[in-house]
Amino acid sequence: MKALNKKSNKTLNLISLAVLAALAGCDGSDGTSGDNGTQGTSSLISQTLVTIGHEQCLNGGVQIDSGLDSDSSGILDAGEITTTEFVCKPTVTQMQGSSLTATTNNLWYEQGQNILGQAQLNAKSLVNARGKAKNVILFVGDGMGLSTVTAARILAGQQLGKLGEEHELSFDKFPYSGFAKTYNVDAQTPDSAGTMTAMMSGVKTDAGVIGVAEAIKRGDCATASGNELVTALELAEIAGKSTGIISTARITHATPAATYAKSAERNWEDISDMPATAIAAGCVDIASQLISFESDIESRFSGTDVDGIDVVLGGGRRHFLPKDAAYNTADATSSIEGDRTDGRDLTAEWQAQYPTGSFVIDQAGFDAVDADATQRLFGLFNESHMQYEADRKNDISGEPSLREMTDKAIDILDNNKEGFFLMVEAGRIDHGHHAGSAHGALTDTIAFADAVQAAVENTDPEETLIIVTADHSHVFTMAGYPKRGNPILGKVVSVGKTEPSLAKDGMPYTTLGYTNGKGFRDLGSETDADEGYNGDAITGRQDLTLVDTNSAGFHQESLVPRGSETHAGEDVGIYAMGPGAHLVTGTNEQSVIFHVMDYAADLVKQAEKAIN
Repeated sequence: MKALNKKSNKTLNLISLAVLAALAGCDGSDGTSGDNGTQGTSSLISQTLVTIGHEQCLNGGVQIDSGLDSDSSGILDAGEITTTEFVCKPTVTQMQGSSLTATTNNLWYEQGQNILGQAQLNAKSLVNARGKAKNVILFVGDGMGLSTVTAARILAGQQLGKLGEEHELSFDKFPYSGFAKTYNVDAQTPDSAGTMTAMMSGVKTDAGVIGVAEAIKRGDCATASGNELVTALELAEIAGKSTGIISTARITHATPAATYAKSAERNWEDISDMPATAIAAGCVDIASQLISFESDIESRFSGTDVDGIDVVLGGGRRHFLPKDAAYNTADATSSIEGDRTDGRDLTAEWQAQYPTGSFVIDQAGFDAVDADATQRLFGLFNESHMQYEADRKNDISGEPSLREMTDKAIDILDNNKEGFFLMVEAGRIDHGHHAGSAHGALTDTIAFADAVQAAVENTDPEETLIIVTADHSHVFTMAGYPKRGNPILGKVVSVGKTEPSLAKDGMPYTTLGYTNGKGFRDLGSETDADEGYNGDAITGRQDLTLVDTNSAGFHQESLVPRGSETHAGEDVGIYAMGPGAHLVTGTNEQSVIFHVMDYAADLVKQAEKAIN
């Protein structure tokens, strides 16, 4: 920092203008005069260049400090500064003579030009040919609406020390994007069973049913026969590709189940969940269908010879084990872990069917799997759903992250020269929202984005289509007028202010909130969002003055009291890269996602060729 004796206001202006002229070629405004010297003490001025992006000068400029040289050192020390002014580069388009010149040194202008340039490169390299994708990976952030993506993006950025808003999640960088309309055939606001069936089969259907068309009646087993749909995973299996399913929810839950099962009721996860009439009519529970997937495909499609799903990773052991404490695992959280009332141990049946496969239940077992030497992997890491990402460290036996599971699955599946189909679901985003915990939902969204990045890094973009989307959204909002960089989990602090804004009731409020749900909870450092279900719904406003809303255990206020927060019905984003990604554009029926995957990998034609 160079110190200058104050000569005159004219000197200050000339110096400032000279610096800015060198930077931008345009005049700056007059700076502020320094304080008058007193009793022989000099008044000094120092000038410092500020770079693009500075809080006071977004486009860069000069910071001008002035004050009295109290110690007569000839240098303006920090403690001697009494006035600070900024002379900033222009931020608007200006007329110079008869030509219109844009302010090309503006950060946002330059960023826009770079994005446009990349889009032009994407267009030039576009290959519009059917069947170019050897591999297809479908990522589903369950409940990951646009407000969730935005808030998670900001939180991830702030965790890295940024203001947050400018940050990008891994899939924000994908070259193609669009929207999906999420309604079910019979429901304005959807559930995951109907939405995932649409994505996997190309056919929209009713809420609550899995892998079957809308002609059925929910819960009526007899109506399912003849209405079974064919999924992208099944087509890939028939075509000779390797296949995999990953979920942080129970692997029999609606979203993962829609890749392989056919059920008139999403809740029939094991036989104990089914009414006697359904069992008598010949309907099969979802867990059993996962184990019999290979034989079911071969019986449905004459002439096929498939080898079954190669990688299955998730939660939900209880639906695969008998209701008998003798079958409890070391990771059990209940006195009797299993729920099955038919005495079947489906994990043992799987191991008998695939004797060279690896069955694991914890982090140690997962880590011991050699992907290069393993052709088949079945992992059930929890009795029910896997832990929230924020709570994963508290699992009894340890469980892998979504990124670790994605990495391992790709390493196993890509051993097949014909390619693979993989579905990866972050199921606990949805559960965090249902519990009214923005911290839980957003932390899992960030982990989901990390898993997407793993797929990007471990596949060839010229032969792998990656689609990232959501099945539905939630009634999760970003409100108020918080200033840039305000903690996204915090209370609203307005632009130019340092204290929280107050509502008409005289109390502060948070940026994030829910339209309905259990409402306010202050559970301190609790990382299990499901603890928020304890107790009655809390209605009305709460005084958050002394509450740390950034803590993991804070659950946002809600307007309408309910036993749990609900889904929402607005469109969700679709993000895509790789062969066929250019087809993701505009606003689409959710079922179009299947057709993009089919076009990219030519799934239907390859499957038909394999059968014939």
